[in-house]
Amino acid sequence: MKQKSLLLTLAVLIKVAMLPAVAQVQFTTKQWSLQLDNSGKITSMKSLSLQKEFLIADKATALMSIKKDQHIYAPGSCTWNAKKSELALFYPQTGVEAKVKVQRNDNYISFELTQLTPQDKVDLVLWGPYPVTIADTIGEVVGVARSKEFAIGIQALNVKTLGGYPHTESDIEPSYDVFEGGNKVDVVENDLHKQLFRGDVARPTDNGAVLQAYCRNRSKDRVIENWGHTAYLAPAFQDGGVVGSKIALFGVANADVLPTISQIELKEGLPHPLLDGEWGKQSVHASESYLIMDFGVNNLKEAIAVTKQAGLRYLYHGDPFDNWGQFKLHSNEFPQNWASMKECVDIAKAAGVRLGVHTLSNFITTNDPYVTPMADPRLAKVGYSWLSEAIDANTKEIGIEDPVFFQQFQNNTLKSVAIGSEIIRYGSVSATAPWKLLDCQRGAFGTHAAPHAQHDSIGKLMDHPYKVFLTSYALQEEMSKTLARLFNETGLMQISFDGLEGCFSSGMGQYAKQLFTKTWYDNLKPELKGKVINDASMPAHYFWHIYTRMNWGEPWYAGFRESQLQLRLKNQQFFRRNLMPSMLGWFSLRPETTPEDIEWMLALGAGYNAGFGLSTSLETLQKHGLKNELLELIKTWEQARMKNIFSEAQKEQMRSLKHEFHLKMTGNQEYQLTPVYNAYFSHTQKLKQPGEPVFSTFQFNNPAAAQPVAFIISFAPGKDFDPDVTFDQITITINQQDALLLPVSLKRNQFLKCDGKTVRLYNKQWQLQQTIELNKSIPVLSKGPNEIAFDGKYSGENGANVKVEIRAVGEPELIHTGK
Repeated sequence: MKQKSLLLTLAVLIKVAMLPAVAQVQFTTKQWSLQLDNSGKITSMKSLSLQKEFLIADKATALMSIKKDQHIYAPGSCTWNAKKSELALFYPQTGVEAKVKVQRNDNYISFELTQLTPQDKVDLVLWGPYPVTIADTIGEVVGVARSKEFAIGIQALNVKTLGGYPHTESDIEPSYDVFEGGNKVDVVENDLHKQLFRGDVARPTDNGAVLQAYCRNRSKDRVIENWGHTAYLAPAFQDGGVVGSKIALFGVANADVLPTISQIELKEGLPHPLLDGEWGKQSVHASESYLIMDFGVNNLKEAIAVTKQAGLRYLYHGDPFDNWGQFKLHSNEFPQNWASMKECVDIAKAAGVRLGVHTLSNFITTNDPYVTPMADPRLAKVGYSWLSEAIDANTKEIGIEDPVFFQQFQNNTLKSVAIGSEIIRYGSVSATAPWKLLDCQRGAFGTHAAPHAQHDSIGKLMDHPYKVFLTSYALQEEMSKTLARLFNETGLMQISFDGLEGCFSSGMGQYAKQLFTKTWYDNLKPELKGKVINDASMPAHYFWHIYTRMNWGEPWYAGFRESQLQLRLKNQQFFRRNLMPSMLGWFSLRPETTPEDIEWMLALGAGYNAGFGLSTSLETLQKHGLKNELLELIKTWEQARMKNIFSEAQKEQMRSLKHEFHLKMTGNQEYQLTPVYNAYFSHTQKLKQPGEPVFSTFQFNNPAAAQPVAFIISFAPGKDFDPDVTFDQITITINQQDALLLPVSLKRNQFLKCDGKTVRLYNKQWQLQQTIELNKSIPVLSKGPNEIAFDGKYSGENGANVKVEIRAVGEPELIHTGK
């Protein structure tokens, strides 16, 4: 290279510098420069405005390495062709030469592998890991590391270039599983103070972070370890191999990260969803809450009315399908299948409501036509063998030549094989040769038992603990196109790709799950593409450009406030570091759900600017005695959150969990925000000698002004308690004032509620049973410490604990919206 000539050529796009003794090539954007030496190793990642180096020099790696025969090789030389804007990398240990096209843009630099000679010698190409000193905020999915002053990021520019590091042949990225070890309630205690790890496109290190991506050569069949199987056939997949792998690297000020990714999406042809005309990652509508409730042609109007009463725009069916695979809808709710859904969508749209549905991605139920009466040959297979002898339609012990794929019983729920179009279930595999499948059920799942010849192929079917089958890539592609067609024909506007891990059945890990969502996205009609809100339980780097948000947090495993609370809170950190809209997850509105529960959730959502999914039913709402109050609270809070009326100081208070809030509109578009201070206590039945006190004493610190006490008392015996025991002669004494006697017998699953003025008795569905007449005024909480004595008499000897919640309200704050 002649330095003078090269500098002139790159005056606008790329600057080249020659350092003493070592040739260097430098690529410069508006804010950042990246430098390589003559071996292809990165030697600098520098902020131009800060004049600060962010590369960890002693850990620096090559721009692109290759993997062959389980070894990773860095290039030995790198030459720059300014005229072609192309790097030539040579790998002397393998004899491989690569050509990498370089394109400089205002805020990022792209690198594309355009030629690899010979290509079949390379198992994969590795971009990075690029070590940087930035350690403040590491976005493991989006692939961006941010300090207080600067950010460096990597973006895969096509779906076959995978974010992260190829730790496994399965390409399943590292992730945190809250269900691991059988604990579904929440994050295990040992992980409470850890960053929950989901992917590693950007990964924290002891010195900062690394950024990394790769692309695998899938031109040949491979047997890999995959998803609980030590031997799993990953079939060849023809996608052009590693040639065409492309990434972008950028360094910008923090404020420019999202605008830069937006620019990359638009210029590089990545998905760029718009919600109501605004990019999805910055749209206020991306975190809209929604009601999860079954609906159909017979009850749609009632479901729409409830949705509008709650001030929400999205109504979501959590279980609409009779089968997964070809996605036939429940006939009792949608008698004309998809046509009935379109009818519902049109009616809802006229009312200002958008409908959505929940799926399990590529899961296939055993009643689906892909399974019965003839097994589709594209059902996922763990692997194959051959029949060692012919069998007739009644054979119960089936000889096979090789048992390796059949004797793996982890993640093998249905124990099924396919021979032609017949599915056969087996109980076990013989312990020694000659190998046989034992205790076979012929013609399983409605297929036809038939004779089969010696040496016929027999495939071990891949399944899932949900008792469903899964897909090869060809069938996965068909299913994702079917889902797109469902949306095109009906006009549905929301979907959750639950169960995306099912796509691991193709043997292509994160690549397959990203292809599933990309195929769906690419096949939407223009008027829907990018406008359908979509989320999933599993993130991925390329998928980041498609999904609207992620919405973790399940309500099924504990109380309204307890089920997976720490996971929900840790997810807010995950969303923030990965530049995503925030969501709280799903909650379940049940008969016992209180207005206080709902406001706790709503205030938490307002604090994080996070939406939620609220699962309920028309039946539950119709029976709930406080239905109108609950729905009005949702409407008030959600409208306020979407208007962004709360200050950062108020949001910080709402995130604290130290107290709660009540919000109401006061007229003239003003809101009144009132802090609520509360504490929970438990009164236990004590069996003591006659005359010995059995009351409980609690301490409650009231930060607010002196006021009559508000409380909620509940009595909910569990399965180990006598359901007929009652709790009578209830007294509350505060700071040695005269005891307040509540003349009521509290029964199982009843509530006593006092707002500081009136005491009311409710049943378990919060229907008013009685307004309690008191013979004296409600005792007053002092400002500061209070001693509360609580007593009562059980009617039997096997009564459950009585739960007491003490509540006090602080000084209201008026919020003027100016709208």
